[in-house]
Amino acid sequence: MPLSKIESLGTGRVWGVWLVTETETDLSFLSFESCPEDLVHPQKRLEWLAGRALIRTLLEKIDLSYDGIRKDEFGKPFLKTHPHAISLSHSYPYVAAQIDKDQAVGIDVEQPKEKLRQVGPRVLTAAEVADAQDDLTKLCIYWCAKEAMYKLFGKRNLMFTDHLSVDPFTLAGTGKLQGCIQIKGDERQVSMSYRVTEEYVLVYTI
Repeated sequence: MPLSKIESLGTGRVWGVWLVTETETDLSFLSFESCPEDLVHPQKRLEWLAGRALIRTLLEKIDLSYDGIRKDEFGKPFLKTHPHAISLSHSYPYVAAQIDKDQAVGIDVEQPKEKLRQVGPRVLTAAEVADAQDDLTKLCIYWCAKEAMYKLFGKRNLMFTDHLSVDPFTLAGTGKLQGCIQIKGDERQVSMSYRVTEEYVLVYTI
């Protein structure tokens, strides 16, 4: 079982990263699930199953059973039989997941790629682009932070440039981020943590 990383954040709170190396058959066995027939892309099928295998593993870490995942009308995932909030992210071959017993969560894993240099200015504010200074890792952290906040919010119609912002930060291997969700007159401050490895960047809400 290639569980790349697992970390407890306190009672009933945990996140983890899974490196996908298994076959679809192996992941079906590990997750106790079968991939939906309408999901046809082989890589997406592996991500789907690995996400559930990871959620199952994280639940076992906090002494809970896995009985499946459902989604609401916005596509936000929930556990079928537990009130804990969950979040999932995929950046093949990595899958990340987070569970929290008390509050909504958001997690995102990405591999820094050159395309972020072109995409960044379209999803980041001018202040965020200026702070990143074309640093690919920093651009990726900003991107992950906005994805994590989007998943935390759990509803559509959020514009990354207009409704989500992240304060400037000093780049390190690990660190804290402060973000803000502003939409329709409402403002919500969001605290996050980030991790930088040789293979990926991870951001999760705290």
